[in-house]
Amino acid sequence: MEYISTRGGSGAVDFEGALFSGYAPDGGLFMPQHIPSLDGATLRRWSHLSYPELVKELCSLFITAELIPRSTLNDLIDRAFSRFRHKDVVHLSRLKDGLNVLELWHGATYAFKDLSLSCTGQFLQYFLEKKQKHITILVGTSGDTGSSAIESMRGQQNMDIFVLLPKGLCTQIQELQMTTVIEDNVHVFAAHGNSDEIDEPIKELFADADFARKHNLMSLNSINWSRIMVQIAHHFYAYFQCASSLDTTPLPVVEIVVPTGAGGNITAGCIAQKMGLPIRLVAVVNSNDIIHRTVQHGDFSLSEHVKATLASAMDIQEPYNVERILWLLSGFDGHLMKTLMERFSVSKSLKLPEDLHRKLSETLRSCSASDEDIVRAMQRCWEENRYLLCPHSAVAAHYHYSQLDSCASGVPRCCLAPASAAKFQDAVLRAGLVPHLPPEITALTAMETRSTALQRGEDWAQALRDRITAVVQRW
Repeated sequence: MEYISTRGGSGAVDFEGALFSGYAPDGGLFMPQHIPSLDGATLRRWSHLSYPELVKELCSLFITAELIPRSTLNDLIDRAFSRFRHKDVVHLSRLKDGLNVLELWHGATYAFKDLSLSCTGQFLQYFLEKKQKHITILVGTSGDTGSSAIESMRGQQNMDIFVLLPKGLCTQIQELQMTTVIEDNVHVFAAHGNSDEIDEPIKELFADADFARKHNLMSLNSINWSRIMVQIAHHFYAYFQCASSLDTTPLPVVEIVVPTGAGGNITAGCIAQKMGLPIRLVAVVNSNDIIHRTVQHGDFSLSEHVKATLASAMDIQEPYNVERILWLLSGFDGHLMKTLMERFSVSKSLKLPEDLHRKLSETLRSCSASDEDIVRAMQRCWEENRYLLCPHSAVAAHYHYSQLDSCASGVPRCCLAPASAAKFQDAVLRAGLVPHLPPEITALTAMETRSTALQRGEDWAQALRDRITAVVQRW
């Protein structure tokens, strides 16, 4: 299995090459050169597997045994999930009116990104220990990616991690999960800007090929293929948990509702679909609705500004993984992607070609939710089930409640829940509900914090260059 750029201008690399990269050298994103196809017999056999076993099977399709022997791969994945609080790693809550909530947040930071990042951290360690190499990890976060990445990499001797967070736009708990980690290899920057603005200096550093090569720069945002690969398992597990029976031919369909920010999880769903999993995908967003407009109207263009919402981790205007989805639907057409993405990069506005928009709207459904919709969904779920949803999960629940009649058609639905409500006290209070705070989260407020401020008007890219250069000189 080799990986190529969505823009067609870079040579193929193996899994290790894709893992240690950010953007491909031509500015695209790495994707598998081909997508494995699974038959009904394989799906029926896999339906009895646990979540960790599904991750192992899926990863073995995308990582050759020559790079990581299968027994070693199994051990790495077991180690990755050893700190999860739930015995099944992920858990499906079956609630009233067909609301199935797949809890992806039982890891160290109470967010779904712990699943993919814990595995990615193990893969990195495996290769680094073999090669005695040091890497510099650069991450931009809208809330959960930073803390999950830090938890996966903290204290490691052969890597330094630099995280940019949007000051005041994460919840207090999300910010504290990053700034309270006092480790020599963890460097947190609190930038006075939004999520899209903090992506700009990161792109600038990755675009500087000499700097990126000299400092072994890599990303753990969902531009990294390893993140997408592990997240494919969410869709398989959701399907097997919710499908009524796999004894029929053709296999039954399950609708999977995916809260969507940068688009990593929905990309993973599109790949699962391409592999033969009979799922219907729904991308649900908040008021930052570029993906919804793209699906509905082929309008991939920025709004005037990012809106601050209760579902803050989804306050994103440039969902870079859309490029991967469009590449899949275009038949792996790198030349087309290069043309479209370069046009978008200049104008921040793109009208999809008619044929590509048709394929997208056939592949995805979409829905957007206002803060009022989010609050109502949280309230209803609590009233009917005594179950607290985080505001991102509530975006999915909003779609479910608006579509209840379709459940009568016999198509079960699963809503992916990316985070615990414990991380979003303000949203819970806004809904008139009472937050439940685990002791680990309560303890954060009394801990020492450390971060570097990046003010508006400063050259953020240069500030990062200077700090990275100083830190790497220790090696």
